[in-house]
Amino acid sequence: MTDMQWRIDEFDVQLNAIGMPCPLPLLKAKLELNRMHSGAVLKVEATDAGSQRDFRAFARLAGHTLLHEELEGGVYRYWLRKA
Repeated sequence: MTDMQWRIDEFDVQLNAIGMPCPLPLLKAKLELNRMHSGAVLKVEATDAGSQRDFRAFARLAGHTLLHEELEGGVYRYWLRKA
């Protein structure tokens, strides 16, 4: 499945990092991604405003694909496809 065919409701693992301060959402996401197979999708929910910068930079540097991100009601959501 290509990234263009991917749908927002398709993910393999969901991580709830709501209420966790920086840098915990990213650290927990890294641990979760280490357990996942290549091509799997991780959905992360966080309330840390700094997570936007963190997840964008992390995906770029680690080679993962940030498929989508959104902010709704103070909750940041990220969908990452593991490299």
